[in-house]
Amino acid sequence: MKPPTLLSLILLALLFTAPALAGPLALYISPQGHDSALGGKTSPLATLAGARDRLRILKRAGKVPKEGVIVWLRAGTYFQRETFTLAADDVSLAAADDVSPAPVTYAAYSGEAVRLTGGREVTGWKPVTDEAVLGRLDPAARGHVLQTDLKALGITDYGQMTPRGFGSPVTPAGLELFFADVPMTLARWPNVGQWTHIAGTTADQAADHFAYAGDRPKRWAKAEDAWVYGYWKFDWADSYTKITGINAEHHWVTTAPATDLLSYTPGHRWYALNLLEELDTPGEWYLDRRAGILYFWPPSDIRRGHPTVSLTRDLVRLDGVSYVTLRGLTLEACRGDAITIRGGTHNLIDECSVLSAGNRGATIADTTDSGVRGGEITGTGEGGVSLDGGDRKTLVPGRNFVVNCRIHDYSRWARTYRPGVGIDGVGNRVAHNLIYDAPHNAILLGGNDHLIEYNEIHHVCRQTGDAGAFYMGRDWTMRGNIVRFNYFHDLFNETGVKGEFHDVMGVYLDDTAAGTVVFGNVFVRAGHAIEIGGGRDIAVENNVFVDCLPAVSLDARGLGWAAKSLAPGGDWGMEKRLAAVSYGAPPYSTRYPHLANVLKDNPTAPKYDVIQNNIAVRCPDWLQIQDKADALPGITIKDNLTDHDPLFVDAAHGDYQLKANSPAFALGFQRVPFEKMGLEKKAP
Repeated sequence: MKPPTLLSLILLALLFTAPALAGPLALYISPQGHDSALGGKTSPLATLAGARDRLRILKRAGKVPKEGVIVWLRAGTYFQRETFTLAADDVSLAAADDVSPAPVTYAAYSGEAVRLTGGREVTGWKPVTDEAVLGRLDPAARGHVLQTDLKALGITDYGQMTPRGFGSPVTPAGLELFFADVPMTLARWPNVGQWTHIAGTTADQAADHFAYAGDRPKRWAKAEDAWVYGYWKFDWADSYTKITGINAEHHWVTTAPATDLLSYTPGHRWYALNLLEELDTPGEWYLDRRAGILYFWPPSDIRRGHPTVSLTRDLVRLDGVSYVTLRGLTLEACRGDAITIRGGTHNLIDECSVLSAGNRGATIADTTDSGVRGGEITGTGEGGVSLDGGDRKTLVPGRNFVVNCRIHDYSRWARTYRPGVGIDGVGNRVAHNLIYDAPHNAILLGGNDHLIEYNEIHHVCRQTGDAGAFYMGRDWTMRGNIVRFNYFHDLFNETGVKGEFHDVMGVYLDDTAAGTVVFGNVFVRAGHAIEIGGGRDIAVENNVFVDCLPAVSLDARGLGWAAKSLAPGGDWGMEKRLAAVSYGAPPYSTRYPHLANVLKDNPTAPKYDVIQNNIAVRCPDWLQIQDKADALPGITIKDNLTDHDPLFVDAAHGDYQLKANSPAFALGFQRVPFEKMGLEKKAP
């Protein structure tokens, strides 16, 4: 089929923009289409890139209607061999007057199931018969493990294992395997849900070696690219490191050097991975990169799970464009971020699902009035959404958002400080989300004037200690943030140093975090519900605490163990952060009055904190004031209901609204809209 001429394209545009059919221009794409087709409903294009290029031609011809364009994707799976990118040629598609922005929407057609995938299904599976390979497998796996030749299928880019985790940049994953849309486990020891522990080092801590117990690593002698993963020194800092040698006689593992924060410390937990010898349970896999052979023990019939390997890095990138919407799409099986939005304005990811991205579901930065609305993000390697926008020097807001999303089972590769939503910049909003089942933070905040509201957060920080479902810290200039009307519940971790349990916080204002309002939240079985780590200008008001220990904790760490870090030249860099935003001049000095004089106002002491009008039920020692903070002036604690029944409507069934005759109202407590927390209910 010959490509359409410019004249035919113009005629097509005129047809769809005739007065009788006023509205957006409609283009169609289908897996059964062809990019040389006209793009109508009965002659669809084949790819997103084909639709984009067609729109560029129409734009140059001045034939894009002011109502914009809808690109309808018909049902099916679209394999993205490379990133679908909208860039300079696609910025603000405009009507003929070249003034009014014309929105462009890429949408699944009438509820049809549409998948954009960076993965390819692999076939050719057969039992392992090579005696050398069988000899390396655990006896329990022989007869269960299948293999396929990726090179024979034309797949030769396998990516690499790289250092990941705390302190490391986000890097694309190597090739991964998915079965029935679920990420499979790279062969490891001990198996999922289990850890081993560092048996010792030659010093209190070591940078490149540690001792192990037992004899299991003796089996790894032929491994070419084995790695270890662990929480090596702290339960809030994880990393992957390559094994460089194993001394089976003395039970030592040597690795590439680690940093001080990740140095090997006796008793801390770890496991080994990327080992053919440890492919010993259903769901595990291993790739021989040299030979291109993929080994897999499928958890069920290999023919029904559609085993798929990830190939493409990022799926969609909006680079400097505006008024673009992605709607109703499922994006899956890529090695990097599923969607990236940088620059521009008024871009929207609407009711999309992201499954099994190697990095994040979405990255949104340097833009305004853009965000994610609705949909699901799950199975990602390094967090859910990274949200940034606004100018920290001028405090001009970005007005970006993540709202009404279900974000869960994320951070399966790097697990610390890879949150469900990471928010930065100025004036952005995270609201009505349901965030759950994750190893570390739900929301990680940096910047100013953000609004965190109406979220439901539970079962996060499950694998880490000294961690917060909501977390911020170590910057006196990050002010004006509001955490209100959120429901935090069932927060606890499941493992730690030698199986011990360590602190999990609902709202963690760590290391002198300042200028934050925590109002009207409900904390139920939320560990240490609110931790104020020596900060100032913190307002904890009108919250409900049930079965927390404690409800609120306040300390003066800046006058004790953290004093050196806060001092000029200290390792937290507090004064550098002040200077970076010209804190003593407007807008900072006028927006945050206590900040302008902070260095002359005993900056390391907690001051101007208010804890009032809160309710605490079954929270023994509900308020813990530590490190002599109770002896400091400038802290207000009053009108908290801690020794009477607040009269919940139905706490036994999870309804923590108050009855009209609650004694809390007499103390000034304001009604909390508990019924609005979490995902917004859709209209029938």
